[in-house]
Amino acid sequence: MTSSKPITEISRDFRFEAAHRLPNVPPDHKCFQMHGHSFRVTVVVEGELDPKLGWICDFAELARAWEPFHRALDHKVLNDVPGLENPTSELLAHYVAQRFDPPGGRLARVTVHETCTSSCTVRL
Repeated sequence: MTSSKPITEISRDFRFEAAHRLPNVPPDHKCFQMHGHSFRVTVVVEGELDPKLGWICDFAELARAWEPFHRALDHKVLNDVPGLENPTSELLAHYVAQRFDPPGGRLARVTVHETCTSSCTVRL
């Protein structure tokens, strides 16, 4: 019988405020107009526990890895951010997933919560 080490997941939520409009929806769609959201992004990192420290990585290191995203997205018009010209929640989740580099473990999922009842998850 093969013994394998368990995989552990950690997650951290980050918030930012931003405006956007969806340019590819019909003009009578409510999201065609400029509007704002209080976005919440959850990143999930998976990996083996460091035997000495007892964690995958320090949560503070995840926060440092998020800082460039906060600077790029917070209080911005997302349509003006290169790569987010059509800033749907799905494309925003992919944008983060393609660029977020956790300091330990492997990025497993990114969830963008556009509202308190609507979200999108990208699994890697």
